[in-house]
Amino acid sequence: MLIERAKSQLLVVDAQERLAPAINDGAWVERQIGVLLDAARALSVPVIVSEQYRKGLGLTLPGLMARTEGTQPIEKMAFSCFANDALRAALTNDSTRHTIICGMEAHVCVLQTALEMREAGLRVHVVADAIGSRRPDSRQVALERMRGAGIDVVTTEMVLFEWLRTAAAPEFKAVSKLIR
Repeated sequence: MLIERAKSQLLVVDAQERLAPAINDGAWVERQIGVLLDAARALSVPVIVSEQYRKGLGLTLPGLMARTEGTQPIEKMAFSCFANDALRAALTNDSTRHTIICGMEAHVCVLQTALEMREAGLRVHVVADAIGSRRPDSRQVALERMRGAGIDVVTTEMVLFEWLRTAAAPEFKAVSKLIR
């Protein structure tokens, strides 16, 4: 099934100041999250941002927050976003939505969120090149586990071009420039 722009929401999981430096290939993950945020803004896709234990991990990376158009991050203590009442309410506002998930860490908060959302019967797509863990093997095992649970694993470019659907889309030039 293709990802429908009008039914999409982007969830940025815990891309925080004190966590990001420890993420393997963290600069690339941050870049890809930024591309998704820029595309979401250009295409009017709603964005939800979570922050795990701000006191310990800090705030969402400033370069990413600057791209969220006034979205207020929702703090959580549970690893899964779906275990937080405010996040769960935001994520299930429309059960037909496609939730596109990116962020940190792939094998903890991203994994638990995706699994719980899938178990609840929601449409979940995890962006493989926009998630990260401290260790590459943790990220890889998380991706395998999510695939095994029936979660769609996609790439940033897949999401962008499925949101656009056609080179005739008025936003095509602006969005396609994000990946060059």
